[in-house]
Amino acid sequence: MPRARWIRTARLGGTAAAASLLLAGCSASDIDNKFNFGWPDPVTKQAERMQTLWHASTLAALVVGVAVWGLIFWCCIRYRKTTDDFPKQTKFNHALEVFYSIVPVIIVLVLFYFTATTQNYVTKLSKNPDTTISVVAFQWNWQFDYCDQPYKGDEKTRDEDACITGEYVNTTGTAEVIPILVVPRGETVRIIEHSNDVIHSFWVPDFLFKRDVIPQPIDNQFEFTATTNGHYVGRCAELCGTYHSQMNFEVRVVDPEAYRTYLTTLATLGASDTAAQQKALEAIGESPFADTTRPFNTDRTTRSASTK
Repeated sequence: MPRARWIRTARLGGTAAAASLLLAGCSASDIDNKFNFGWPDPVTKQAERMQTLWHASTLAALVVGVAVWGLIFWCCIRYRKTTDDFPKQTKFNHALEVFYSIVPVIIVLVLFYFTATTQNYVTKLSKNPDTTISVVAFQWNWQFDYCDQPYKGDEKTRDEDACITGEYVNTTGTAEVIPILVVPRGETVRIIEHSNDVIHSFWVPDFLFKRDVIPQPIDNQFEFTATTNGHYVGRCAELCGTYHSQMNFEVRVVDPEAYRTYLTTLATLGASDTAAQQKALEAIGESPFADTTRPFNTDRTTRSASTK
């Protein structure tokens, strides 16, 4: 077989093999649900925008990478050494140099634009969120204050400072019970973060988002709108001490009606302990204990004795 035909056949075979590996068994739904490039499926509107940016950026990188690899392989084949003759030298190619300069600048500008617009969308705060929750972090657990429901039924106007100090209905995690943050689906939820000691970080992997929790006087705020009911694990993503890895919580996304019932039940019980949280969860048909993570035994004496 002539060399040129052999090369052409090899190229076609390689292309066919690569296409079969990439496309075998893939449908549009498969691409949506399975090929997230390492990310979980988004469960908030903000996460959907971030995932779109991630997909577009990754695909752009793959296109550029394939083009570069193709040029490299083409040069290796086209200009491989076949004789001992000195190859022709090309000093200048102005058109090619301008092309190589302009294209990367255009790519960077496009990526910068979509990154900036997505970031602005994710971090914007609305004037009147549907509900406001204060997240108080401390070594090594969480407290959630629901600022739209007066504590013990007292009638008062919501105040962010009062919310942070726990004057509203709240739930607090313990070493034995994972705290559960309940939020309504389809409504704008504003989170006001505060730390009682060191820097922590509020992170829900399925939200594709995290935000550091800074001690006073800085209180970070952000908003999200959950789109899918479910149970989602939350973690502290900032090294904060001995039991940082066990500083977990759970987010429950429920129907708006169930969310209002949950708050009303907490206010009626007039308590902020874990027993009240469990009764309020049972009142809306939810399991009283977290199922995405579990408590960690922090009793060093018991742990040491069990290992001997």
